[in-house]
Amino acid sequence: TMFMFYEVALIPMYLLIGVWGSGNKNYSAMKLTLMLMGGSAFLMLGLIGIFYHSAPEGMPLTWNLLEIRANESISEGWQYFLFPMTFVGFGVLGAMFPFHTWSPDGHASAPTAVSMLHAGVLMKLGGYGCFRVAIYLMPQAANDLAWIFLVLTGISVVYGAFSACVQTDLKYINAYSSVSHCGLVLFAILMLNTTAMTGAIMQMLSHGLMTALFFALIGMIYGRTHTRDIRLMGGLMKIMPFLAVCYVIAGFASLGLPGLSGFVAEMTIFVGSFEHADMFHRVFTIVACCSIVITAVYILRVVGKLLFGPVQDEHHLQLTDATWWERVSTVTLIVSVAAIGCFPNFFADLIKFTFSPSIFAVIGQ
Repeated sequence: TMFMFYEVALIPMYLLIGVWGSGNKNYSAMKLTLMLMGGSAFLMLGLIGIFYHSAPEGMPLTWNLLEIRANESISEGWQYFLFPMTFVGFGVLGAMFPFHTWSPDGHASAPTAVSMLHAGVLMKLGGYGCFRVAIYLMPQAANDLAWIFLVLTGISVVYGAFSACVQTDLKYINAYSSVSHCGLVLFAILMLNTTAMTGAIMQMLSHGLMTALFFALIGMIYGRTHTRDIRLMGGLMKIMPFLAVCYVIAGFASLGLPGLSGFVAEMTIFVGSFEHADMFHRVFTIVACCSIVITAVYILRVVGKLLFGPVQDEHHLQLTDATWWERVSTVTLIVSVAAIGCFPNFFADLIKFTFSPSIFAVIGQ
């Protein structure tokens, strides 16, 4: 049932981008669909393999997640075979390197509301599936093979941030930022400890809110300026101050400013990652930490070019600021981002309470 709805979620994405998108929408919609369906092919084979090893010999086979975990009937050899298939299958939707290229193109061509849904909700299914199916059902393989996917997700975190630095399209900048932040979610899940996994869930919440805010603001700015090229814009802070201030706040949340959701999520991930004392985990944690600096580079670069400096187009002087309904939607998202940043313990305790049984089943913590 989970796999069915996982696949059903992809169908409207193709239609929403292919029919109502902009730019090279047909290419983007087809690329998104083919890459995600390719990942789903691996996932389907992995799930079938799990089903045929879901119960000891002589007992009825089952699709029930809890029963499969309780039976512990998937042998270590089969776990080594099935774990990569299921993790990669879900990891494609989580924009794991090198299967991430569908995401920037899909974001760039999608309508504003679809980009918000795509980054805020759809990509989180990948992280959820990696934890709930791959790691939860095959903990032995997860412990032994995690290093392979830590390398890939570590590359995702840094590569996504570096790629965002060289983009000039606002949507592409935010799309590569999403690749980096979603890579951090998978990176934290693979650390296989309570602190890092709690940080992964907080990062899902944080990224969903701040990326939705980013795409909403990009849509509002594009609707007025009719361009997403930061080289053609400038001085918007004095033209539309409300939208500009909201964009700065979203940027600060993305680069991890204390008091906002990005800081508490990323700090929880890094603290949990440093619980591993071996050199391999420490090195990759430091590499992932470097992404914060790179994020600051591309966020401040965009803010400087877009909001400050001279006005690039005289027609932009006639533009209006946010309407009341745009203010309501952006302020709602900003308040949510600030709430997570100011009251992290409430959310962390809620997360630990809800998924601690699953963590205990995997790692005994």
